[in-house]
Amino acid sequence: MRRLLVLVVLAASCVVAPPAVAVTPPPVGTDVDYQLGGNRSVPEHVGIVVRDREARPVPGRYNVCYVNGFQTQPGERAVWRRHPGLVLRDHGRPVVDEAWGEQLLDVRTSAKRHRLATIVGRWTRGCARAGYDAVELDNLDSYTRSNGLLTRRQAVAYAGLLVRTAHRAGLAAGQKNLAGFDGASVGYDFAVAEECGRYRECASYTRYFGDRVLAIEYRRADFRWTCGHFGDRLAVVLRDRDLSPRGVRRWC
Repeated sequence: MRRLLVLVVLAASCVVAPPAVAVTPPPVGTDVDYQLGGNRSVPEHVGIVVRDREARPVPGRYNVCYVNGFQTQPGERAVWRRHPGLVLRDHGRPVVDEAWGEQLLDVRTSAKRHRLATIVGRWTRGCARAGYDAVELDNLDSYTRSNGLLTRRQAVAYAGLLVRTAHRAGLAAGQKNLAGFDGASVGYDFAVAEECGRYRECASYTRYFGDRVLAIEYRRADFRWTCGHFGDRLAVVLRDRDLSPRGVRRWC
């Protein structure tokens, strides 16, 4: 029995774990363009471009692929009609993030989280095949708009699945919003912070991600504040809220 145990231990020690796929986080010391509402030309000083997963990446730049991981994309209602049990419901009605008209996904159970991660994982791997460098997983703070049906613990557990899939595909993973959360603890490589200047939250992202925070502002006063306090460290851009191809676009 003792000899058998030794043989089992030796065999286990010979098993080589598969190598981790190396991912490259966003560069620092450059600007970011946030182009979710449509593509446009990219100035020379912009080294990071964020585009929707259905758009093509920009050659020669660091490209971040936007994927709705926690909410539905408005144009993809047909997808979720095939998976009605994965959309969060309150008394039978889908729970909607009113600011964007997007339905929240139901991450309350492990089984649902894994089913959702499989669906979103296909999109993430599509980003990798298209040539993107990273993925922005929108929106980690969605649970705060769930009428109390979702918890932070559930959202974080689900986020870990999405990050793992991104890394396996060779993509860096970006935490979208939820100021003050240590996203590095579940493997996030950088953060995308909407209106951190407006809410004076930028430092709560740099605490965990250093200079690898992409700051998106939608109001000029907030943009000026963010530039004044963090413009020498972070990639900061002012955009119109619709992110339209001909809309507002300014850098510090």
